[in-house]
Amino acid sequence: MRGQNIIRMFLFVVFFGIGAASLSGSILCDDLVRYYRNKQLLETARESLNRLESLNADYDALLDQLEKDPNLVKRIAPAAIGVEPEDGNAIYPVATPEQLAAARKALTEEPSPQLADSMVPRWLTRCSEPRRRIGLSLAGAGLIFVSFMCFAPAKRPRVANIKM
Repeated sequence: MRGQNIIRMFLFVVFFGIGAASLSGSILCDDLVRYYRNKQLLETARESLNRLESLNADYDALLDQLEKDPNLVKRIAPAAIGVEPEDGNAIYPVATPEQLAAARKALTEEPSPQLADSMVPRWLTRCSEPRRRIGLSLAGAGLIFVSFMCFAPAKRPRVANIKM
C-alpha cells in the first residue's frame, strides 16, 4: 500500500509539473519573445556605443594633435578639402568617389534587423504561433486535470457506524 502511494505521488508530480510548465509556457510565450528581442536590441546598442566611443577617442586624439601642432592644419587641409597643396613637392593622396563611398558606408553601417530574429530560439517562435499556443494550453490543462483525477491520493473508505 505504501509503494502504491509513492508511485501515485511520483506520477502526480510528473504529470502536474509537465502540465503546469506547458500551460505557463503558452501564457508567457509573448513575454519570452519580447525578452529575446530586447536582449538582441541591447547588444546592438552596445556595439553602436562601442563604435561611437572609438570614433570619439580618434577625434579627441586628432584634436589634441591639432592643439599641439598648429602647422598640422596647413598640412592636412589640402588633402581634406581637395585643394592643391602650396608646396609643389608635396604628394597628397587623392581619394576616388568609390573609395569615399566605401568609407562612408563603413562608418554609417547599421546592424541588420535580421539579427533580432536570430536571437529568438526556434522552439519559441514555433510555440508563439496561435494554434500551437492553444494546443499547448489545452495539453497543459489536460495533464493537470489527469493528474488530479487519476493520481490524487486515494481516500480511505469510511466505515459507517450503523447501530441496530
